[in-house]
Amino acid sequence: MIEITNLSKHYGEKKAVDNISFTVEKGEILGFLGPNGAGKTTTMNIITGYTSATYGTVTVNGYDILEKPREAKRCMGYLPEQPPLYLDMTVDEYLDFVYHLKKAKMPRERHLFEIKEMVKIRDMGGRLIKNLSKGYRQRVGLAQALVGDPEVLVLDEPTVGLDPAQIIEIRNLIKQLGRTRTIILSSHILPEISAVCERMIIINNGHIVAAGTADELSGRAGGENRFTIRGEGDFGAAKLALQGVPGVKVLDARTGDMTLEEMFLKIISGDVLETEAEGRTDA
Repeated sequence: MIEITNLSKHYGEKKAVDNISFTVEKGEILGFLGPNGAGKTTTMNIITGYTSATYGTVTVNGYDILEKPREAKRCMGYLPEQPPLYLDMTVDEYLDFVYHLKKAKMPRERHLFEIKEMVKIRDMGGRLIKNLSKGYRQRVGLAQALVGDPEVLVLDEPTVGLDPAQIIEIRNLIKQLGRTRTIILSSHILPEISAVCERMIIINNGHIVAAGTADELSGRAGGENRFTIRGEGDFGAAKLALQGVPGVKVLDARTGDMTLEEMFLKIISGDVLETEAEGRTDA
């Protein structure tokens, strides 16, 4: 369904994305994981045609995003990290605008009603978007991505800024949408990806450092691994987080601020961890 080949994006001497290749099969929910600044959003923008690549190709459903952009974009719905909302419109006015902008072919009223029902904003139609909560704005952003019934959804950090209850609701909705669509979901939060996605690709500094299912990636980090982290600040929060993870034992903790996700990323990518907090993992 989606094929990325030798993709690179350079900003002067800075390589935001450096020669990455991967495919997403039809009906798959793919997690795109990495720390902030790793190149996730840049890759998403290239896939959806918002940004051009320096090198490489992207094809969606057989259409090259540069050579046949209209055909490729017609197959996709995109939810950026900041949803493209017009705050002075009501929800109904905004979705009607998106419907005409995308030149959707299905019956308008029925199509938009089904989308609002799906994302649970049916009762919000007459509300101004600027008066909606963060969670409901995110739902409206997801609704606009679904207009036109695209085969592919590209979701960039869809749960950022949401409370725990809203995160669970959005996760369940993404799983439901994944039954009939191909989805790429980006995040810098490991549990977020593992809870929703069937396969993960981990990117760091513009490079793909690992790919596979959660079990496969855990296997790569298998055996007993001892690591040390050095840094400034209070390591208390990270220590508490590690102590709650099965298979991880914190032997000593004095200073540091590396998150669990960053530790996991470095372990599976083969980087050496050096820090004052000494630990061991059998995961």
